[in-house]
Amino acid sequence: MTSSVQAGGALTRQEQKHITRQLMLALIASGALILGLLWRWLAPQQVAVGDLLLGAASVVVAVPVLRHTLHSLRYPSLHGLTDQLIALALLGAWATGDLLTAALLPLIMIVGHILEERSVIGSQEAIEALSKLTRSRARRVGADGQLQDIDNHDLEPGDVVEVRAGDHIPADGLVLEGKASLDTAPITGESVPQEVEPGAEVFGGAINLDGLLRIRVTRTGETSTLGRVIALMQSAEQASPPITRLLERHAARYLLLVLMIAASTWFLTQDAQAMLAVLVAACPCALVLSAPASSIAGLTVAARHGILIRGAAFLEELAEINAVVVDKTGTLTHGRLHLQAVEPYGDVDPGLLKTLAASLGATSNHPVSRAVSEIVSREAWLPLENVREHQGLGISAFTPQGEAVLGRRELLATKLANLPEAPEHDGPIVGLALEGDFLGWLLLADSLRGEAAAAMAELRELGLGRQLLLTGDRQAVADRIAHQVGIADVVAGALPADKLEQVKRQIDSGYRPMVIGDGINDSLALKAGVVGVAMGGRRL
Repeated sequence: MTSSVQAGGALTRQEQKHITRQLMLALIASGALILGLLWRWLAPQQVAVGDLLLGAASVVVAVPVLRHTLHSLRYPSLHGLTDQLIALALLGAWATGDLLTAALLPLIMIVGHILEERSVIGSQEAIEALSKLTRSRARRVGADGQLQDIDNHDLEPGDVVEVRAGDHIPADGLVLEGKASLDTAPITGESVPQEVEPGAEVFGGAINLDGLLRIRVTRTGETSTLGRVIALMQSAEQASPPITRLLERHAARYLLLVLMIAASTWFLTQDAQAMLAVLVAACPCALVLSAPASSIAGLTVAARHGILIRGAAFLEELAEINAVVVDKTGTLTHGRLHLQAVEPYGDVDPGLLKTLAASLGATSNHPVSRAVSEIVSREAWLPLENVREHQGLGISAFTPQGEAVLGRRELLATKLANLPEAPEHDGPIVGLALEGDFLGWLLLADSLRGEAAAAMAELRELGLGRQLLLTGDRQAVADRIAHQVGIADVVAGALPADKLEQVKRQIDSGYRPMVIGDGINDSLALKAGVVGVAMGGRRL
């Protein structure tokens, strides 16, 4: 039974109907199976009724199994080998009158295929999310200076495009004119906006938060950063693990060997149940195999603690890992900016500084402004008039105390004659001025999770001494976080393809890494690791 989900796209309506149909068959067969067992228990003298219910359950699930078995004879595959072995076990159970086994085996297989098909949807959602980022409209600047509204897939290297506030960057390129803050979270996963100016390199899919940019396109389509990531994800999705390729290569010989062992078992023992056990245990589908009680217990305990494990095979892989590769933003940190420190200038009241800054910050959707607006409650915000947002620099407005300016040093320097130097800080810094007087600096940063340092220390105690911090953020920020959690090796400024390459290097060096991350920007690295751990609600 081939998987109904194909790599590179979302589920079609036909595929959704296929999964729904399989689920309905499984539910009907399960109901008939349970009724048959209850009837045997409650009315043991009426064996025929119980057998009729079990027989009905076996017929319901036998139809798709036998149909896919016939299909697999024409189009051999590893799934087809599973179908053939289950079909043989089903026919053997019918021949021996074991209706319970005849109903239970194909039911387990159908449920296994449903779970297998659903398990790849998280990867498909990640691919679909990235694909949406590559589709947008672009304003191309013509030779006569006129703007042409076109699909970004029609862009070519060398074209010049105009990107307004709120637009997606249509393709990789270099900034020719303008300044702006870019939200690069879809690509790098970083919460801090990237400030760009002429000469800066930008990536398709980033969001222009403010400002007006003119960009010369350098890479489009499959050669762009996002295009290469999507191609790598599709390749990883379609790739088969080594054990799967081995079984597929020797499928015909494997089936013959299984049949010979099953026949020998019957000849030596005259026990039909033993023969059926050989056929079932030989299935390459993991869900048809008998799961050890320890694996079931491990999956259950993990689920109780909010950890969803796709299958018992990953528990075996966890036992062999000897290294950890961990993302920063959203994994070790919360993934959003917060106020780290307030540095009033002179004898300025820190409360006044916070209230004014929060009031001005509440007028903008910029990530830095949103973080500043949260430092005091909404009830404390001051009424503002004549609010003006300076593109990529900050905000000015009239307050009951006079004109206030909140923003970067470049903006404050245009309003103040004697502006003090900004303090050393590896995160965003904004200053505040009121009626021509400087009030102070506000230092922002992404906050480290409270349990991050202890968690990494516990992993080292478990023998995972090789730890690598892998992030798209700046080197200074990465070094600070790594020092706080006790990680010695750091790779900063990494794009999704770079993260994939780093994980492969760990494997080539003899390590078996567990990769921990969140978001679609980590999906390539998660797939490349021996075990991938996706934080939060997103499944990859």
